[in-house]
Amino acid sequence: MRLVTCLLLLLLSALPATAAERFDPTPRIAVISAFPPELQVLQASTRDQKRYTAAGVTFITGTLEDKPVVLFLSGVSMVNAAMSTQLALDHFVVSRIVFSGIAGGVDESLDIGDVIVADQWSQNLETAFARETDKGFEVSPSIRNDDLPAFGMMVPRSVMIARGDAPPETRRWFPVDPALLDTARAVAQTAPLARCVADRCLVHAPKVVVGGNGISAPVFLDNAAYRRYARETFKARVVDMESAAVAHVAYANGTPFIAFRSLSDLAGGSDAANEMHTFLQLASNNSASVVKAFVRALP
Repeated sequence: MRLVTCLLLLLLSALPATAAERFDPTPRIAVISAFPPELQVLQASTRDQKRYTAAGVTFITGTLEDKPVVLFLSGVSMVNAAMSTQLALDHFVVSRIVFSGIAGGVDESLDIGDVIVADQWSQNLETAFARETDKGFEVSPSIRNDDLPAFGMMVPRSVMIARGDAPPETRRWFPVDPALLDTARAVAQTAPLARCVADRCLVHAPKVVVGGNGISAPVFLDNAAYRRYARETFKARVVDMESAAVAHVAYANGTPFIAFRSLSDLAGGSDAANEMHTFLQLASNNSASVVKAFVRALP
């Protein structure tokens, strides 16, 4: 009998867990960035740090602006962002999700260094690649589920999403939490923004802009023609490679979400070469500065 019991215990221990292990019971704000330069200012300001690891993602708990947080890198691009966000939701008690990072500007009224807080996000390259015929590009009506115009062969589609016990739904836009947007508006005019980094300075004073549309895709956008299309079709102000994926996961889990994105470049809208690497750190610092003011203002 003892041998049977031991064998049973060994078998059970080899089976996958039915629920993720909670690393920490404290309700925390998840603060996410895509890669290290974006997170370093926020991490440097976080006290009482502890580290945990799951599936290669390092999570740092602590206190930022007197609020309990868990900081982590999503990794660049959509799949990485979705995976790491779900890991955080599985292993921590996440009260809100806040993304801080850089992005490309699509709205012509915006400049490098500005911080954009969109009120909804879409996955702009959720598409069907249309068949080329004598009459042009054609896609089956059974495949097309969106009325947005195509960019050549690329026909936008909404994404199918499961949420809770409800039937799957089709969505184009994933909303930012209204209460979090209100807090962002309250701090928008007072958060300090940098104008210079190293020996490079902007010719204008950066600003915080709250509202409008953001788009995300697993593509670094540096193309003027697609930039114009994105502005006209999605009414986008800002483009990045992670926020819509995080918004998607947040929506599926019913967790409040908001993203702060500072422009490091104009996504193909500049006559000169792309300036992302020139102003990456300035944009990262500006986004982090607004996020710190935002976290401080949260109830």
